[in-house]
Parts: sequence; C-alpha cells; structure tokens
Amino acid sequence: MPSAEPALQGQPGLTADALLAGPGGRSLCVNLLDDRLTAPGGRVNRAWADALHAARMGDAHRCASKLSECTAVADLAAVPFDGSALMAGLVAAVDFASYRAEPDAEDLGMATETARAALRPVAEAVAVAAAGLPDVRWWTEPADRSRQRHTQFLDEHPTPEPMLTGAAELARAWLADTLEEERSAQGRPEDPALSYSGRWWSSPAHSGLPATTRELPRLGAVGLALVEDGLGWQSARCWPVAPRKGTRVYEISGPGHWAELVQRYPLDVTESRRHDWCRATRWAGRWLIPDYVAAAADWDAIHVSVAGYLTTAGKAIPAGGGACTLLAGWDPDTTWWLSDALSRSGQPEDWRTDDQAVFGWARAS
Repeated sequence: MPSAEPALQGQPGLTADALLAGPGGRSLCVNLLDDRLTAPGGRVNRAWADALHAARMGDAHRCASKLSECTAVADLAAVPFDGSALMAGLVAAVDFASYRAEPDAEDLGMATETARAALRPVAEAVAVAAAGLPDVRWWTEPADRSRQRHTQFLDEHPTPEPMLTGAAELARAWLADTLEEERSAQGRPEDPALSYSGRWWSSPAHSGLPATTRELPRLGAVGLALVEDGLGWQSARCWPVAPRKGTRVYEISGPGHWAELVQRYPLDVTESRRHDWCRATRWAGRWLIPDYVAAAADWDAIHVSVAGYLTTAGKAIPAGGGACTLLAGWDPDTTWWLSDALSRSGQPEDWRTDDQAVFGWARAS
C-alpha cells in the first residue's frame, strides 16, 4: 500500500483549455452548439451549417470565422447551458467516441488551433456550469461511494450480474488473456496503416471485474446513459452496492492521472493495439496500459470522473520511455473494482429506455 496518494491526485476544476485539448471535450462543445443552433424540426442555423461544411473541407480559416459567428448567435452569457443540455451533449459525445478508425473530416477540422480558439466561449461556458450547477457539479467529483450502482443490461447481448468475490482470480485471468492476445498479434505487420484490428479498450472490460457508476436523482445509474460502443440495450437492472470502509480508490480527473497510473504499473500492448490506436490518434510507436494485477496491490478501485473522461479519452498521452497510452472503453464516472471491496446494499431496480425521460431511461413498471 502506498504511504500517500500520488502527487497528481485531487479533483481540479474543469478548464476550457483541458476540454479543448481532448476529442471528448471538443465533441461535447460541438454537440452543445449543434443543439443550440438547430431549431425544432431540424432547421440548422446558416452559420452553423457553414462552419460544419468548412470543417469537413479542411478550410480552417472559414471554419473558425463561422464558429465565432455561431458562438455570438448562441449568446452563451445571456442563455447559459442548463443541466439537461449539458447531459444531452455528454451522452452524444460518449455515443460517438471511437478508437478503431481515423477521426472523420469534421473532427479533424474542429481540432485545428483556430477552431479550438473559436470554440473557447463554449468550453468556458461548460467549465462555469461544471463549477456552479448543482446537477452537473458531480462531473468533477470523485467516486460517490454512498450511491454506487452496477448496471446489468438485460435484453439482447445481456451483461452479467455484479461479481463481488474472486477479484484477484479474475484480474489474473484478465492479465493472462491480455498477454496471450499480445503474443498472438506478434505476427502482424508493423505498418499501422494496414487494416488489422482487435482489442481496442484499455479498461479491464470483459474480465468479470465489477464496474459501477453513481446513481442520480432521476437516473438509476450513470452507466445506463453514458456507454461507449453500446449495443442498443433497452432494458437494464441497477444493483446497489457499497464499498467497505477504507477502500483505496485511485482518481483520474485528467490526463496526468492516467499517465501516472500507467507509468507506475506499465503493461506493453503495442502488438494488439497498434493498428486500431494509430488510426485513432496517428501515434505509431509503443503503447502501454495499466497492469491491473499490479495496480490491485495498491488500489481497490480506479475511477474516471466525467472531467477525466472529457480531457483524457481518445488522445495519445505520453507515458514515459517514448511510449504513449490511451484511455479507451472507459465510460464516464465508471469505477472498476480490483478487489473484493463491494457488497450488495439494496434490492436491484429495473429500468427501460424512454424517449420522454430526462436521461432517456425510466423505471420499469
């Protein structure tokens, strides 16, 4: 057990610079502008349509000019974003996150320096809201240990109930499987432009280890609404769980926290991730992810806040020794549990999709 938390631990506020530096944060800003400038019925503001077209055509100057017009029309100072708008923008950003293909032309256009500068008023409005709005302040908070829920999807492609014992064995099996995948991929050509694919996530997904998110007042679990690479589930069960007292949770609220975790517990996955992650980020060197078996010696769980997700996911982050790492397949506010630290704390509750509900899910009758 470490004698103290890492130097980078803590929960800094969400800044405009950090949002605009990552594809997730930029996607959120673009989604918020799109929602603000698209009228009911689908009619799009002309300047916004021109900005999107310029981004797709690679016309950085025109894109930035039109984006500036758009932020003026959106009048963010007079009409700030509310919690519903911010959550809808976040859901869309998570839905469209991808780590197996090159960014599309629109994403590349919005990533230019001039486009980021023009998007700054939107990012600043998000940062102000995250600091002040009670219903989105949790975006920058650590794991809420009092309201943890495991989301079990029930219909097509069902997911399992939470497994609350045997974490050490599950983590070791995950590591053995990951190493075998790495060995199996060694025969692939190194050219990252070739269309090889495989495991693209850096979380311990498919390990059987439990993953949880917090409950919100009108949502059984954040994990219902914020899902990367979802399979269109329409029904789910939320299992209340509680960590034992004194659990050690490593908090990731920005790229530095993720890089530090990887540097402390490095696992080389270059062979199995190279092709997918190079397409997504254009980094063609070595790739590392955390060795979760090694991490489990010091930490019971790892949590990625919404702020951590928006500023970290989807971009190549230096991890020392000339290698990079990628936060991929780790949904916002998710805590992965590496030890047998959880117990059930209530009866499960069933939820179903509902277009009329605030977050798209409602309690099943």
